Amino acid sequence: MTENLMNNNFVTLIGKVIKDPIFSHEVYGEGFFETMLQVNRLSEQVDIIPITISERLMRCYPIEVGAEIGVAGQFRSYNKMVDGKSKLMLTVFVREILEDLTDQNPNMIELIGYICKDPIFRTTPFKREICDILVAVNRAYNKSDYIPCIAWGRNARYASTLPVGSKIIINGRIQSREYQKVLSEDVVETRVAYEISINRIQLADDCAENYS
Repeated sequence: MTENLMNNNFVTLIGKVIKDPIFSHEVYGEGFFETMLQVNRLSEQVDIIPITISERLMRCYPIEVGAEIGVAGQFRSYNKMVDGKSKLMLTVFVREILEDLTDQNPNMIELIGYICKDPIFRTTPFKREICDILVAVNRAYNKSDYIPCIAWGRNARYASTLPVGSKIIINGRIQSREYQKVLSEDVVETRVAYEISINRIQLADDCAENYS
C-alpha cells in the first residue's frame, strides 16, 4: 500500500540553487530545510520552485547557491497561517539527489489522484482555452496533498467534462507564475503561484483498461 502511495506522486527536477537553505521544521529529530531551485524551460523563461530537503541528504550532497543539482521526490501541500489566514503552500519534498543528470527531463511530474472541486473552464481574451482543476493525491498516514493543475486547449476541454471524484492520471511539469493581488484601492501585491501545467490527462480506469 505504501509503495502504491509513493507512485501516486513522483517528481524530478534539475536546476540551479538560488537561495541559501533555511531551516523549516524538525521531524523525529531530523531537520528539514527549504530552498529555491531555478529550472529552465525550453523557452528562455524559468520556473522558480521551492524544495524541502533533509539535513541527512545535505550532509552527503552540499546544497549551496549556484550549485546545479537534480532531485527526485513528491510535490506536497501544507497549510500555513499567513496574516491570520490559512494559506495552501506547495513544495517539492526531496527524497533523493540524482547523481546522473544526463538524458533526464529537467522538470517532470506524474500524479494519480482525484478531482476534488468542480473544474473551472475559461477562455482568455486571445481565445485560448484553459481549465483549472484541484487534485487530491493520497499520501501515507491518511494524509493528502492538494495540487492545483492547469490544462490547455484540447486537454482543457476534456478536463472540464470530468466530475468531482474522478480518478485521473496527470503528466506534466511544475510551473511558477507571478500574479497581481489587489489588497486595497492603493495596494497591489505581486505574488507567486505554483501549479502543474498538464501535458497529458487520463482517467485512471481508462489507463487500466489499456494495459489489461
